[in-house]
Amino acid sequence: AMMKTMSGGNCNLNVPAKNSYRMVVLGASRVGKSSIVSRFLNGRFEDQYTPTIEDFHRKVYNIRGDMYQLDILDTSGNHPFPAMRRLSILTGDVFILVFSLDNRESFDEVKRLQKQILEVKSCLKNKTKESADLPMVICGNKNDHSEVFRKVRTDEGENLVSSDENCAYFEVSAKKNTNVDEMFYVLFSMAKLPHEMSPSLHRKISIQYGDTFQQKSFRMRRFKDMDAYGMISPFARRPSVNSDLKYIKSKVLREGQSREREKCTIQ
Repeated sequence: AMMKTMSGGNCNLNVPAKNSYRMVVLGASRVGKSSIVSRFLNGRFEDQYTPTIEDFHRKVYNIRGDMYQLDILDTSGNHPFPAMRRLSILTGDVFILVFSLDNRESFDEVKRLQKQILEVKSCLKNKTKESADLPMVICGNKNDHSEVFRKVRTDEGENLVSSDENCAYFEVSAKKNTNVDEMFYVLFSMAKLPHEMSPSLHRKISIQYGDTFQQKSFRMRRFKDMDAYGMISPFARRPSVNSDLKYIKSKVLREGQSREREKCTIQ
C-alpha cells in the first residue's frame, strides 16, 4: 500500500495514504480561525492577534494501533491569491468555515465560501466520478461576547446547514473554549474519522516518543489506560503547489490510488 512518510529528528512515521486527510480552515480576517486551530493543537488561546498568511500544521495519531495523519491548512482571511484558495479547496477533505458573531460582513463571506466550496468540489466530483460526502462545519466564533454586539442570529447560521446532513453549525468561543471540542467531534463523525481525533479524546504525547509511536504494540506504562494518542509534528511543511497540482491531476486522470498524494516536500 502507498505510505506517507513523516521524518524529523528521531521520528520516522509511516501513515497509509488512505488514512491521511487535510482539514482546511477558511473565513474572513480577525474572526478567530487561528485561535480555533490553536485550541485544537495546543489547548491554548493567544490574546495577541497576528495576521495569517497561511499556516500549515500536522497531527499524527495512533488509534488502537492504526496510524492517521491530519494536515491542517489555516488560510489567510485576505486571500490575495484566488487561485491558491481554489487549490486549497480542491485538496481539502474536511472544512471549517469561521465567522464572527459580531461581524455581519464575515458571515456574508462564509456564505460566499460555502458556495465556492460546493461549486469547486462538485466540479472535481464530476470529473473523478467520486461519491464522497463533503464534511463541513460552520462556526460562529466569539459567542462569549455580549448579546448587545451580536450581528448574526442563531437561526441564520442554522439555515446555512439545514439542507445538508454533512454540514453542521456551531456557535463557539475559542477564547473560553466553548463548544470547540464538540464541534471537532461532530466534524470527524461526519467525515467518518475516528472520534478520538477530537482534542479531548486522546492522550497528547511529545515528539520524543516518535520511534515507538507507530508500533501496533505502542503501550507505555504511563499511557496504559488509553488506546488513542496524538502527536503534533514540529517539522511539518506545507506540500508544494506542484505536489498539490499533481495530486489533483492524478485524481482527475484516475491514476494510482484514489487517495494518493505526493510526498510533502518544498520544491
